[in-house]
Amino acid sequence: MTMMEFFRKSEGIWFIHRTVHHFDAVKDESGESKIHVKVLTAEDHRVKNICESQGINGQFSEAIASGGASFMWQAHEEGGQEPNPDHAAILVDIPDDETGRSGKLLRNQGYVEKIPVISRYWFGQDGILTIDTEYDNNQGQERCWFITDDFRVRVSTIRMMNGVYLMTYCSERRYLSDASLR
Repeated sequence: MTMMEFFRKSEGIWFIHRTVHHFDAVKDESGESKIHVKVLTAEDHRVKNICESQGINGQFSEAIASGGASFMWQAHEEGGQEPNPDHAAILVDIPDDETGRSGKLLRNQGYVEKIPVISRYWFGQDGILTIDTEYDNNQGQERCWFITDDFRVRVSTIRMMNGVYLMTYCSERRYLSDASLR
């Protein structure tokens, strides 16, 4: 699988059940949420803007960026409301080669630290996507795989300078209708 195939397979709304294990006295963040995923072409102005902000300029960005995706998340109890644009990130795929099985992900803002960040990704022979991210003060690793086209699993760890800070397990089910959520 390539990152763009992964983005296309992920497009839509996902209902997420999240379990978070903190290794300090932080409030429990386990719960339910939704994530909205939209695929972006390499020509999309948001993809170009992120490439430029990361030092990949102009027409050259279209030559190496295969496209991207917009991720917007919201608390489940927000119901049918539009997601808050402040709870969003744009990811841009910069594959290492023509196979597209590994490369860099440019993000306008990171999940752990709200700064622009570049992650490394690769797909294992088992189809599992692994994303490693180095922030200013933290390291994150996320792994994600599809069980079926409409159900996937995501696990992540965040390590701070003093060791593991938290681990997260998410089961994610594609939102097909209100009846399917019930």
